[in-house]
Amino acid sequence: MGKGHYKKLLLIGVALMVFGCGGNKRDPLKDLRPAEGDMFYGGTFHYNEVENLKSLYPLSSGGIIHSAHILGQIYEGLIGLSQKDLSIVPRLAEKWEMDSTATIYTFHLRKDVNFHDDPCFDGGKGRNVTAKDFKFSFDKLCTASANNKGFWIFKNRVIGADSFYQSTMNNKPLAGGVEGVKVIDDYTLEIHLMKPFASFLQVLAMPYAVVLAKEAFDKYGEDQLRMKCVGTGPFKLKEQKENEAVILVRNDNYWGKDQHGNQLPYLDAIKVSFIKEKKAELLEFKKGNLDMLYKLPLEMIDEILDKRGVLNTDYSKYALQKVPSLSIEYYGFLHASEYFENKLIRQAFNYAIDRRKIVDFTLKGTAIQAVYGIVPPALVGYDTKAIKGYDFNPDKAKQLLAEAGYPNGEGFPEITLVISRGGGSHEQLAEAIQKMLKENLNINLLIESLPMAQLLEKRESGKAMFWRRGWIADYPDPENFLNLLYGIHIPVNSTDKSYMNNERYYSSAYDSLITKALTTIDPDERNMLYLQADQTLMDDAAIVPLYYEKIYRLIAPYVENFHQNPMEFRDFRKVSFKPLEMKES
Repeated sequence: MGKGHYKKLLLIGVALMVFGCGGNKRDPLKDLRPAEGDMFYGGTFHYNEVENLKSLYPLSSGGIIHSAHILGQIYEGLIGLSQKDLSIVPRLAEKWEMDSTATIYTFHLRKDVNFHDDPCFDGGKGRNVTAKDFKFSFDKLCTASANNKGFWIFKNRVIGADSFYQSTMNNKPLAGGVEGVKVIDDYTLEIHLMKPFASFLQVLAMPYAVVLAKEAFDKYGEDQLRMKCVGTGPFKLKEQKENEAVILVRNDNYWGKDQHGNQLPYLDAIKVSFIKEKKAELLEFKKGNLDMLYKLPLEMIDEILDKRGVLNTDYSKYALQKVPSLSIEYYGFLHASEYFENKLIRQAFNYAIDRRKIVDFTLKGTAIQAVYGIVPPALVGYDTKAIKGYDFNPDKAKQLLAEAGYPNGEGFPEITLVISRGGGSHEQLAEAIQKMLKENLNINLLIESLPMAQLLEKRESGKAMFWRRGWIADYPDPENFLNLLYGIHIPVNSTDKSYMNNERYYSSAYDSLITKALTTIDPDERNMLYLQADQTLMDDAAIVPLYYEKIYRLIAPYVENFHQNPMEFRDFRKVSFKPLEMKES
């Protein structure tokens, strides 16, 4: 053994003494193994989610961030995003080209990618991934199913996607699948668009567009794939206990390598717990049972941070990460409902809410008040501040409600705000707004707190009139936020679920601007159209924007390469543990 390796092992031993080995206390550095370039293999990264996990089936993930955090480690698509700066990077496609019309994309696949070993394959050995697997996956993406919430990324964009989807609704799928997805050879795939779509590559980085194995569908079916995963990613699903824990283990056959030639990933495993209360989550982090705390408990901000936003003494050993988030918290209206179809009422609600008070007191400064549009002020090149949103104006709110026929709230019914359970913060926010609507409009608001799965069901089926919705970008483009209210997502039948446009908001002016922007390649011209669309939403009071979040994370001191970004996009391929002495040297 070389001197360098011996030194590393000695340092690991020192680190073990620092962290202690007594009793049952977790020792995160116990099984570290040296690798080239002063890197280390080993360790299990522990983190927590406050929301229960609904599904790990990529097509039914529904854009839920805590599902995406796990899915992104198990499954991969043609391309991905950089954890550092959210730029487009190769994944299973090592390169690609776009033709001169900006409608034909040609992807050249890696030849060294295999599916995870699984009993669905002959001999239990994961086979090589080819272009036919992406053809199968994209046909599935365009197949009608109660479990498919991702069709919208190809709808009205990829040639033949709509007609194939319609044929599957009639149980007569068109031969050949989606016409615009073509297998050229084993490792070359073409996708033909109906017209240019500037964000297409970013859309392909979403979990909906990952590669799936036909054998897994044949053996398990969609329902079992909710918690049975067969992907190509750096980690494999080992165990899941519903709403208790998910354990991912290292994929020893992963294709990725680092700059030193080390095979990725470095970590042996990832464990996700589902503690619902943020206080309890913080306690587990302080005990060393978690390696990251995502979002700080609001009621304990003053204990953690001083007035300058710096960690107090008891927390100074941790790393504090913070960044403006590409996310918005807002309340949605069901526009098809008797009361919220009236713009005056929607405007009255918006003017009645004191967003500054919410940010300063309820959220303890961990957010920015949403006085602009639906797109957060964290996108380079997009002038969010040009949008005029809603300030706090209770007199104007009262006037608008009176014009709508409800002076001083008389005759306006008691309504229910449906929120998801979120470790206390959602409840605190709802109670603050409940008080504001009572004081400023004399409207009685009930609060119903549900698990996220039940809230989604109510929102999508049109069974809720007023609800909480948080959206963090799937990809870094204004379109990802503006698309939420795009009219094409409203189902023809009012009884069908509306997966994207839960509000069922429709405006021909808005849709016209979005439609034009989607085919505009020039980024400056496209952003101008998006800004006009954003302003249209605000003029219509289509939603109640509340705040744009700031992301705060506490990280254990031995964690390396866990970069933060405005989307909270997580890539654990290069995340590693390192003895503290080596980090300080």
